[in-house]
Amino acid sequence: MEYSVTKDAAFCLYCYLFQDESINQGGGDVFSTIGFTSWNKNHNLDVHIGKPNSVHNQSRRNCEDLLRQKQSIQSAFAKKSYQEKLEYRTRLEDAINVIRYLLKQGFSFRGHREDVSSSNRGNYIEILTWYAKLCDNIDNAFKKAPKNNQLTSPHIQKDIINACKIETIKCIIENLNDDHFFILVDESRDISCKEQMAIVLRYVDRRGSVMKRFLGIVHVRDTTALSLKNGIIGLLTQHSLSQSYIRGQCYDGASNMQGDINGLKKLMQQESKGAHSIHCFAHQLQLTFVAVSRRCDEVQELLLLVFDILNMVGASFKRRDELREAQAKEIEKALHKGELETGKGLNQELGLARAGDTRWGSHYKSFNNFILMFGPIIDVLDDIATNTRFEEKYRAKGYLIECLTFDVVFMLHFMRIVLAITNDLNVAFQKKEQDIANAILLIGVAKN
Repeated sequence: MEYSVTKDAAFCLYCYLFQDESINQGGGDVFSTIGFTSWNKNHNLDVHIGKPNSVHNQSRRNCEDLLRQKQSIQSAFAKKSYQEKLEYRTRLEDAINVIRYLLKQGFSFRGHREDVSSSNRGNYIEILTWYAKLCDNIDNAFKKAPKNNQLTSPHIQKDIINACKIETIKCIIENLNDDHFFILVDESRDISCKEQMAIVLRYVDRRGSVMKRFLGIVHVRDTTALSLKNGIIGLLTQHSLSQSYIRGQCYDGASNMQGDINGLKKLMQQESKGAHSIHCFAHQLQLTFVAVSRRCDEVQELLLLVFDILNMVGASFKRRDELREAQAKEIEKALHKGELETGKGLNQELGLARAGDTRWGSHYKSFNNFILMFGPIIDVLDDIATNTRFEEKYRAKGYLIECLTFDVVFMLHFMRIVLAITNDLNVAFQKKEQDIANAILLIGVAKN
């Protein structure tokens, strides 16, 4: 114990240094903040010391560890010889090189089992082992390394990955050069059903080039506009980026993003009036097309028919192989008749493109491929109607009869012609260098 003249009381040195003032165990505040004066009550000392895992004994052990400076990690590392330090640096540099390669290629790090008996210990350990065997000095550095300093544990991998992330973001911030920027935000669920929000910066670098750089992923508890806004501001603040420098926002068409009253774009504009919101023009065109097509019964019937046929034809690998064989035979016949030209990139194998309401250009590709593959698709449907049983057989017969009607064939070609016009506008919207005059001309053509 240490005696204080000013307070005329004694204090427990260990608890005075390491005990939290909010903890009151065994008269902890008396021995750490107020001071002990009741010397006639010696049993209080025993109560204060308590059991082996009491607050006092934990504080005593912390104090003793602090006094043993020679046992600290820094002291232990300083005692190492120059050769041992060189070998450690060699191992660390090789581990960083392997991790940089895996990060750049987007490969997974860990396997199901990483113990010595495993035949495949994961990409990180396998590549590191292979790389070490190529160079004798690296191999020797790993062989001489202690068991607890192999730099292969998951914690070490994550530490190095985080260091790579920090250095990468530093380069992005330096390239931004304290200038204005644009944010691109989207949210989705990961495999564990956690809502995640990805944030990308768009800015002009020092050379005058437009750059898009991924800044990070933020976990959000819900997808309300206020939660998304707090997540964006938190990430920007973490990297010392001011919200007032935002000059643009880009989100999808969801109501929590584009709402005029409580949408994310409105909340961001309240904080920074210069943060103009721009909804992707190609996405707007796609959503407009979907909304208009729902008012036409014939178009909806055609979409459902094409979707059902593609699902049936592509339901198994066997049917897909039959479709490829039929397609190859049809191309071969057309080449013999001179209906098709040969050359690099021509007569490529087509896939079963399905239309999606939020995927721009998907409807045009779906109808176009359906028309180009009409013969092979009919052959596969005919085979299903002949060689299968029960309800699938009768569904295939129904699809065959409906496909060969004039109305369906007419609507297929009609929709391809209409969507070819909007597809040109869609492609123009997605070009990096916008030709405004050409885009306005294409808008007029599409509207007509």
